[in-house]
Amino acid sequence: MDLPIYLLGHPVLRKETAVVTAEYPELQKLVDDMYQTMYDSDGVGLAAPQIGRSDRIVVIDASPVGDTFPECVGRKLTLINPEVTVLDGEKVSRPEGCLSIPGVSEDVKRVEHILLKWVDENFEPHEEEMTGFLARIVQHECDHLDGVVFTDHCSPIRKQLIKSKLNNIANGKVRPEYPCRFAPRHR
Repeated sequence: MDLPIYLLGHPVLRKETAVVTAEYPELQKLVDDMYQTMYDSDGVGLAAPQIGRSDRIVVIDASPVGDTFPECVGRKLTLINPEVTVLDGEKVSRPEGCLSIPGVSEDVKRVEHILLKWVDENFEPHEEEMTGFLARIVQHECDHLDGVVFTDHCSPIRKQLIKSKLNNIANGKVRPEYPCRFAPRHR
């Protein structure tokens, strides 16, 4: 089932999320729906706030960018209650985009060496060091769980330059091709 993507300006994107327990109702259905929504929107990651849920759930399938970033080949992950620890290295600037901020791409500096701890949809624990673009995808999606969007990482000058684009999204003037939800005042 395709779920609508909540766009910038909707308050759910700025809320911190709640820890998910094994008693979460219909978790597997939600995860399946999140993957379907992500694929149908041409994304490589989707966090629960982007579909209106304030829960610590992320789905990632980085395979589509595997030709450019080999560390992403075959990487399909369901992250429940993920915890990211930045390990080391200089911050690398690369362009990022987001399904919740359609039509905007900006360079974002991130460290590309992390330690990720999470449980999967069966509540099996995992821990893995990740590098490169896969680490960037994980950080981008996990930021959503703390009410942060990628444009928050932009310099003040870049924020000023893209302000009108962001306002157009928040004011319901941008209509992506996938199902979406606008801020309550623009439904």
